[in-house]
Amino acid sequence: MLSKKVKYALKAVLYMARHYDEQRIVIISEISNAEYIPHKFLEKILLQLKLKGILESKVGRQGGYRLSRAPDKITVGEIVRLLEGKVAPIPCVSKFAYERCFDCEDEKTCEIRRVMQHVRDAMVKILDHTSLRDALSSNSKTAISLSHAIAV
Repeated sequence: MLSKKVKYALKAVLYMARHYDEQRIVIISEISNAEYIPHKFLEKILLQLKLKGILESKVGRQGGYRLSRAPDKITVGEIVRLLEGKVAPIPCVSKFAYERCFDCEDEKTCEIRRVMQHVRDAMVKILDHTSLRDALSSNSKTAISLSHAIAV
């Protein structure tokens, strides 16, 4: 399940992606009001994204944030991993945050693990191949990726 933190981060960066070509700094209150994100929570999220290199900021009266790269150079998967650390639905199928399930006798024969590996693989394929620009596009390759991932 997507946390509120990640959902709000995605809403914020997508808002900035919509305004990327204007080459302007976007103030926090503008994003907060437009996307219905609590201001204080958004401040913390945007600071994290800045520290991780997704955003640039300008301080002062004319200050705010903007994307550090073009929207087609930032993927949804990158944002999710930066804030959540993992994409896998359960720890035993994570490639980067693996943890063995305490109640599993044999991972090789675990039906739940096998299904969740397919879920993880499909999610990764979609998230890592969907840029912010794709997410904004009504004819994005996300739909193609989704139908391909389901067919796998």
